[in-house]
Parts: sequence; C-alpha cells; structure tokens
Amino acid sequence: METSIHTSLSTLGHPQRLALFRLLMRRYPDRVPASELAQALGLKPNTLSTYVNALMHAGLVTQERVGTSLRYAIHMEATRKTIDHLLLDCCRGRPDICSPHLYPPPLGERAMSDRKFNVLFICTGNSARSIFAESILRDMAQDRFVAYSAGTRPRSELNPFALEVLAQKGHDTSVLRSKNITEFQGPDAVQFDFVFTVCNRAANEECPSWQGQPVTAHWGLPDPVAATGSDAEKSLAFHQVYGALRNRMVGFTNLPLETLDRISLQKAVDGLGQIENEGSST
Repeated sequence: METSIHTSLSTLGHPQRLALFRLLMRRYPDRVPASELAQALGLKPNTLSTYVNALMHAGLVTQERVGTSLRYAIHMEATRKTIDHLLLDCCRGRPDICSPHLYPPPLGERAMSDRKFNVLFICTGNSARSIFAESILRDMAQDRFVAYSAGTRPRSELNPFALEVLAQKGHDTSVLRSKNITEFQGPDAVQFDFVFTVCNRAANEECPSWQGQPVTAHWGLPDPVAATGSDAEKSLAFHQVYGALRNRMVGFTNLPLETLDRISLQKAVDGLGQIENEGSST
C-alpha cells in the first residue's frame, strides 16, 4: 500500500500530469477521448500518451477503447485511497484540520431552512445551453432554487435560436443576458450550493475553486450553436438540447435534498449528467 501511495504522489508531483489529472477530475465520471485531452491541454499526442501512461501505472486513471478511440477516466477508488492516506496517516484525521474542508455543512440542514439553493450553470459562450438551464430551473422551481448562468468566454449576445425556443416554451427572455464567470467570483460573490458545467469545453478549462464547497457536476451536452443545415435543422438541435436539460432538471428538482447525505447527492447529480450521454463523445 505504501509503495502505491508513494507512486501516486510522485506521479502527481509533475505539473502537467497533475493538470491532466485535474481535468479528468472535473469531467468525472466521463470517459474523455485522448484527442480532446491533448487539445484541451495543448499537448502533442505522444506527450499526452506518456503522461496518461504514468497516471495509469499509478492506478489513478483507467483506459477504455471505443472503436478506434482511446478514452480515459479517473479511477475514483484509487484516488480516494490516496487522499484518505494523506488525511488519516499524515494528518491523523484531526477534525480541526480536516473537518472545515472535507465535511461542509450538510445540504439537508439548509433544505430545512427557508433559504433557497443557489445554482450556477456554466458553458463557454453563455448564449444557449447555460441560458436554457437557468431559465428552466427558474421557472420550474423558483420557490426552492435561485438559478444563475455564466460563460468562461461569453458572447456579446444571446443566440437567436435559443431565444426563440425559450419564447416558444413560455420563458421570460427579458431577464437574460450573457455574463462572464468572473461576476460570480470574489469575496462578495454569491455563494453557490450547486455548480454545473453544461459543455465539455468549459469543464476542460481551469477555474478557481468555489467558496463554500458547492456540489459540482458535469452535465455536458452538444453545442447547438455548432449545428449546420437549414434553419429548421438548426432549430431542432436547440430543441433537443432544451429537452435534455429539462429532463435533467426534472430529476434534479425531485431530489430529496433534506435526506440525502453529501456522497449520495453527488452520485445523484453525476448520474443525471450521464443518462443522455451514454455512447456519446460530446
């Protein structure tokens, strides 16, 4: 066990291997194609192969072949053992050190109060997917949640097809605008209970950690803005993404937040992000 822990820590001591590990953690439980990893990190394929092989040797990453594509994911059990070793052996599990960071207040305690849950949806452009998610949650459960959205590189205007779909579904689009993620960072920013990325590109980017340790998950969906063809075909792409997000939001708003512990809640929101993605590389 000691040898395995030492190998894991030594492997993660390399800056670029650590960057690869962190990216896969942000995408967990997704299996990410090697080509996407290389592009996101700006690595040559042979360099990526060297780094990912080191992580696999340390037992921190698993590999799966889908057709001609190799895909990688975090080996969560091995990762958890490495972290547990640091806490239980090095820190001796001292509550004065560990508890404030590893054991945030249960969401169940907040669910029993009158305070609403703050939820942030992130994509790159904040012009379609995250805007859909914000609008759907606001109208579906505004008595329990306050919905926000932002982009890592927001567009100057919302996508007209997205606005058309929202209007057709009866959402108020006058309250919507593209926002930069920096609006929600800093000491005076809103403290979030949940943060969801809804596009792979945004999830692949490095972002500062969020205050208050919100529950986070990746709900990646295809970018409808990238759809080609006739206006009808483009509109269909937007309707499909809207429908997928609405289905996830139904599941999310029906979660018994007052009874789920933190681990069960994390598994639940991870699962919601995987249902429509099975077999998809988007």
